[in-house]
Amino acid sequence: MNITPTSSTPAAAGEKNAMSQLSGNFSTFLTLLTSQLKNQDPTSPMDSNQFTQQLVMYSQVEQQIQGNAHLKTLIAQGQSSAAAMATDYLGKRVSVTNGLASLSSGAASWTYNLSSAATAANLTVTNATGRVVYVGAGDPQAGNHTFAWDGKDNNGNAQPDGAYKLTVTASDAAGGAVTSSVASAGTVNQIDMTGASPQLVIGNMAIGLGEIAAVAN
Repeated sequence: MNITPTSSTPAAAGEKNAMSQLSGNFSTFLTLLTSQLKNQDPTSPMDSNQFTQQLVMYSQVEQQIQGNAHLKTLIAQGQSSAAAMATDYLGKRVSVTNGLASLSSGAASWTYNLSSAATAANLTVTNATGRVVYVGAGDPQAGNHTFAWDGKDNNGNAQPDGAYKLTVTASDAAGGAVTSSVASAGTVNQIDMTGASPQLVIGNMAIGLGEIAAVAN
């Protein structure tokens, strides 16, 4: 899996420009205000309410920009902590329960569980775009089962490596749905830190930290 670095410099530059522009406008405003106060007619002094309101407005905008800067700092610190946590998963074998598994060199595998015996169980594999690439029959017995897929669709065409999702649907003799769950496992071989949050790369798929169900040493 190739990772393309991204840049976050435009946002920082925008914040710097906003603060610089505000400072320039504020300085100009104070200069004009000082000139007006010096040259005002003593018999008809200018209304102080207007420039007082403008002072308050500039102060509020400045505080907002500074608040945004502090918030970005806190977010950056949180991302750094998440990144440090993510590196602890490198080389670890993890389990995920979102139905996804990595297809690598024509091999992908899942385990699925049926809460009770079913009259029929159907297995459906979809690709990253949600398109169905394989449909087959599963084991209808209650308990855990393993499904190993050779990466070929129902016409025998090999599918490209990547992340694929297995969905299991089962029904009992009365036509009611049987509860099922799907899991897969793999070793974390890379950490993708180019996005807003770190992603664990397992084979040819990337998942978030919150999608990890179990970790094995």
